[in-house]
Amino acid sequence: MAKGKKKAASKGKKITLKVAKNQLRLTADGKRRLDLSNMKIDAFPKCLLKMADVDELDLSRNLLRTIPDCIDRFLNLRYLDLHSNHIEQLPEALGRLQTLRHLNLCNNRLTAAGIPPQLGRLSSLRSLNLGMNRLETLPACIGALRDLQELGLFDNLLTSVPSAIRGLPSLRKLNTLRNPLAASTEARREGPTDGVEHLYLLREDSLCKLCLGKCREERQRISKQAQVPYRRTAFSGLVVPNSTAQESQALWSMKLDSCWVDIKGASCPLVR
Repeated sequence: MAKGKKKAASKGKKITLKVAKNQLRLTADGKRRLDLSNMKIDAFPKCLLKMADVDELDLSRNLLRTIPDCIDRFLNLRYLDLHSNHIEQLPEALGRLQTLRHLNLCNNRLTAAGIPPQLGRLSSLRSLNLGMNRLETLPACIGALRDLQELGLFDNLLTSVPSAIRGLPSLRKLNTLRNPLAASTEARREGPTDGVEHLYLLREDSLCKLCLGKCREERQRISKQAQVPYRRTAFSGLVVPNSTAQESQALWSMKLDSCWVDIKGASCPLVR
């Protein structure tokens, strides 16, 4: 009976060093990328410590609830993708990843209490995705990220634009869509959001089935209402923190014919 219960409780997939090495890839700019996304991992594989020299680590779309303190051994890490897990608390050790430039924590179970103050020490961080969590407010440590350029806060429980945003002098893109803000126009006046984009672009193949369906419905609605035909523009390799972290983050800044498309109430950003 006990043996049966133990077997039933184990739902995650065990990752061996051999399996991990088979998932190692080389990026276009010669960086080492370890992609263990969507593999039903429910615990951080200890064998990954033998591959701590990787530059990019993707553990998205798994069953992770915690990230161990040993994450600080990944001293060369520039991309860390943990989106679509069950994470409620981040480790303090995460703040010691001084080379980290892009951090994706979208679609987890984070509250402000689950974000340690040490996160504000990520001096190299350029993009942070906290969308689709349980944030009612934003911890003050986010305001210490002086070089942060892109911040995703969509689909949370924010009732006002967090004051921590006022401490982000480099912020260029802010996504606060689908939060219970008291009034969107007043909320925009609260923070220094002039010139800040509220739209994210991503590839359709990075979306879940539900989000993809909603995006397609919104695309059809916009196409029917459009008064002036638009020219389709191809964005090869365009990604954002809600997809696998890759080297082409710079393409975020590209605009569609010098203007963004306002998708208003869509549940996911739209790619033309």
